[in-house]
Amino acid sequence: MAIIITDECINCGACEPECPNNAIYEGAVDWTPSEGTELSGTVTLASGLTVDADAPQEPIDDDVYFIVPDKCTECIGFHEEPQCAAVCPVDCCIPDENNEETEESLLQKKAFLHNE
Repeated sequence: MAIIITDECINCGACEPECPNNAIYEGAVDWTPSEGTELSGTVTLASGLTVDADAPQEPIDDDVYFIVPDKCTECIGFHEEPQCAAVCPVDCCIPDENNEETEESLLQKKAFLHNE
């Protein structure tokens, strides 16, 4: 499952640079599928959404940092544990129980994002 950032986030930003997929963004900031990945042109994301990888997408949260589920691989293939959760001083980076994914699907997402 992807990781989410709860409303307990204190907006310290410790998590953002730790993400190997650039899936973490500051609240109210637009994001792009291409940032931190090898995606370009028109792509269909894991959620089934078809977008221009370079086009800005609406923020998922306006108040606190957020994680884009289509870019989150829980650090599978990069690290032993999600790095956002490892560095969060208030433990607000938690598994998203509404977005369960297998290790195999997370590895496939990693391969898709990084053109492997």
